[in-house]
Amino acid sequence: MKKIVLFSLLFSSVFLFSQKKWSLQECVSYAVDNNLQVIQNSYNKKLQDNSLEVAKRQYLPSVSGNINNNASFGQGIDVFGNTNRNDNFSNRVNVGADILIYNNGRLEKNIRKTEFDVAASQFDVERIKDDISVQIAQQYLTILLNKEVTRISESALQNAEKLFERAKITTKVGTTPETILAEAEAALAREKQNVTTARINTNRSLLSLAMLLQLPDYKNFDIQDVEVESKIEAPLFSAEQIIDKAFENQPQIKAAESRIKLAEAQTTLTETAFWPTVTANAGIGTSYFNSLVTDFAGRDVNGNPIKESGFFKQYKDNFGQQLGLSANIPIFNKGITKLNVQQSKINEDIARNSLLLQKQEVLQNVQRAQFDAESNYGAYVAATEAERSSKLALDFAEKSYNAGRTTIYDLNIARNNYANAQGSVAQAKYNYLFSLKLLNFYAGIPISL
Repeated sequence: MKKIVLFSLLFSSVFLFSQKKWSLQECVSYAVDNNLQVIQNSYNKKLQDNSLEVAKRQYLPSVSGNINNNASFGQGIDVFGNTNRNDNFSNRVNVGADILIYNNGRLEKNIRKTEFDVAASQFDVERIKDDISVQIAQQYLTILLNKEVTRISESALQNAEKLFERAKITTKVGTTPETILAEAEAALAREKQNVTTARINTNRSLLSLAMLLQLPDYKNFDIQDVEVESKIEAPLFSAEQIIDKAFENQPQIKAAESRIKLAEAQTTLTETAFWPTVTANAGIGTSYFNSLVTDFAGRDVNGNPIKESGFFKQYKDNFGQQLGLSANIPIFNKGITKLNVQQSKINEDIARNSLLLQKQEVLQNVQRAQFDAESNYGAYVAATEAERSSKLALDFAEKSYNAGRTTIYDLNIARNNYANAQGSVAQAKYNYLFSLKLLNFYAGIPISL
């Protein structure tokens, strides 16, 4: 019984998921949370976070312990030429710690450098998210366009079916010749083909968005039908108004600026190699020795044999401590440090040039978006005017055909012109809508419908 209930719940969840219609915001949120590129860059960000934690812990002392056991077997000759067994066992234990005292702020400078690296990695993640959001918005609008074209084609198909039915009746009663029926049938076939093509394009665009979202079940994927206003206003912003804002909020610019600071911090870090390194160390230790041949450790000043102490007594008697301070002063290393500093400064120049390249790319993107918005708005206005004229021409053609003053060929031409005009309006509308959303995106306005 439990298995049946579990299967039912699983089936219900899958069914509900497949019936869900996704909004643009849901698509964007799902993509930025599950896209493999975002996840990959998030892992890189975690690596940098871990490197920062490692850099901060360099302030702490390093502590290590050591245990050494040795056993020796064999014979040896003493100073009198006597041969004796020399079997023994020894044990040493020590614990030591060392800490960096001075190196011209190397640890602090390394932390600062790593912080800039972390910031740049975060901006890289944000850029991937922005790129995916723009791609999803574009594909989402493509689906809406194809759905609207499908509705236009289906409406044209309904009109063609009505015209075909009328032609069958008029031809049957002898009012019109067979050519009229043949033309009506050909027009119907063309409209059916247009509907099929429009539906295929819609499904193909749905597939593309599902693949962009990396959904496993793409066949049942669908989006919400968003009503887009037919009356569209001209762009609110110009490229000159947007560019400064884009330079401030675009993550690729921020990443490039962070990498300039990173390169500068690397230079100051490299320069610390010119300075001495002072370290302090401390340790404690003890030892134990046991002769495996005799129980005596030697003789006292009176010649009396000294019995070898036990393990714990030797550990107590041999316990010792040590403190040390050492300095490593660089004198000559073949000029490698100087060359490393020069290389770091070259990397600074590369980072600054990279910022200029990123600014140039953003500027071109904004200018292109502005050009596309203005061009697509002009195309939309022209297409709207052409649609209005085509609709008027179609109305006259239908009235003339009903009055018997024009042929079905003229009517089909007028209907084709009107359907093409409707398609052009839809194409121009969604092209303009995307370019406008992209322009607003560079102005710091999130993409939404």
